Amino acid sequence: MATGSDVKAAGGNVPIDDDSHPAKEQSCRKGFCSVRHGLAIILQLCNFSIYTQQMNLSIAITAMVNHTKAPSQPNSSTEQPSQAYRNETLEGTKALAPVYDWSPEIQGVLLSSLNYGSFLALLPTGYVAGIFGAKYVVGFGLFVSSVLTLFLPLAADVGVALLIIFRVIQGIAQVMVLTGQYSIWVKWAPPLERSQLTTIAGSGSMLGTFIVLLVGGLLCQTIGWPYIFYIFGGIGCACCLLWFPLVYNDPGSHPFISTSEKKFIVHSLAQQDFSPGWSLPIKAMIQSLPLWAIIVSYFCEYWLFNIIMAYTPTYISSVLQASPKDSGILSALPFVVGCICIVLGGLLADFLLSRKILRLITIRKVFTAIGVFFSSMFLVPLPWVRSSKGATMAFLVLSAASSSFCESGALINFLDIAPRYAGFLKGLLQVFAHIAGAISPTVTGVFISQGSDSESGWRNVFLVAAAIDIVGVIFYLIFAQAEVQDWVKHEQITHL
Repeated sequence: MATGSDVKAAGGNVPIDDDSHPAKEQSCRKGFCSVRHGLAIILQLCNFSIYTQQMNLSIAITAMVNHTKAPSQPNSSTEQPSQAYRNETLEGTKALAPVYDWSPEIQGVLLSSLNYGSFLALLPTGYVAGIFGAKYVVGFGLFVSSVLTLFLPLAADVGVALLIIFRVIQGIAQVMVLTGQYSIWVKWAPPLERSQLTTIAGSGSMLGTFIVLLVGGLLCQTIGWPYIFYIFGGIGCACCLLWFPLVYNDPGSHPFISTSEKKFIVHSLAQQDFSPGWSLPIKAMIQSLPLWAIIVSYFCEYWLFNIIMAYTPTYISSVLQASPKDSGILSALPFVVGCICIVLGGLLADFLLSRKILRLITIRKVFTAIGVFFSSMFLVPLPWVRSSKGATMAFLVLSAASSSFCESGALINFLDIAPRYAGFLKGLLQVFAHIAGAISPTVTGVFISQGSDSESGWRNVFLVAAAIDIVGVIFYLIFAQAEVQDWVKHEQITHL
């Protein structure tokens, strides 16, 4: 059972004086009608928009080119239906939208160009958002990415070079949204609500992935591929209309927040120093084992996550021999379940903390362990149940549901140990997530191509991913902490 001091150490001071009780009670009564929960919903929409904009070209490109060379599949019987479907799609879309003669090499460059500038923008974006606040950093990034999405069909008509330039700029803008938003929660999220607020906002990524997989192909076939960009770019612009007038960097500057809610948030964070300076305690960060525990966990968990993102449609198409239309629907199922479970996991984590059932560090470790062990447990047997479509889909969905618990575990632990540097640390952690994303799909492709048969290749993919994930969670369980670190609390530290 956690004591009052445990809760205080977990991420800020939750006031216990008489004056704070009415504010706390009022906050509990308001629940999801509070301004801070409204902010989480707006961020959820922003994340939804960004993830649809990240994936729209991947969906549309099959209708944008004369031929899209399918990746080599171990089971050749799946190649002909796929090619026939593409030819049918092209015939249905020629009258609706232009088609381009892009070689597979050019297509690869176009798809990867989104990441060319984003890798270098991660750390500066988090740092700037921490110093100046997230409102204009995130809002500007969302606006730029959404407007460029609207103009991508025009850029494709002008030429490949302009399309690549737009995609590079768009990637940098999207990093501004995905990294800078965490600086908001340092000043808006009471420690006892931190998990639910961040997971409500983060669930937009899963929701966006689900929607674009579900409707992207249908839009290409019915009204033409440009409308993928027009619709999702328009949604992003509409989110900007909500963002700028309704989102503020802190409760004190928000014009619509009630006095009681403002008082509750300020009091709950009263002893938490979240005002970063221009300098960073780089040496202390390098020497911090709790921070390394989060970094290692990020790398290992995103290793598996990137495989699921990149290869779920391929696995369903090749192993289950599903048509492209069915493959899109089936591929979307794990993501919508994951979206729901992310929110439920955040609510459960905050319930356990607010009722003092578990200490914060225990919650972070337990949720991370559940997410890693169960997601691995459901993925490893997949090659042995491939003959059953129902069992395969059940295991994929259960794996996605389990892994979502990590969002209330190690993936937000940086907000506990170093709130004043949240923006910079999120950028740093995303660097390691991108490194995992650059390596794991490549390794997966090697395993699949070198396996003596399809089953052995996928078996090796899942076994290696599970082993890496389990090593990461063991390291995290040993070294993770949840209290604010000394190098954050004290001014007598070595600065960059």
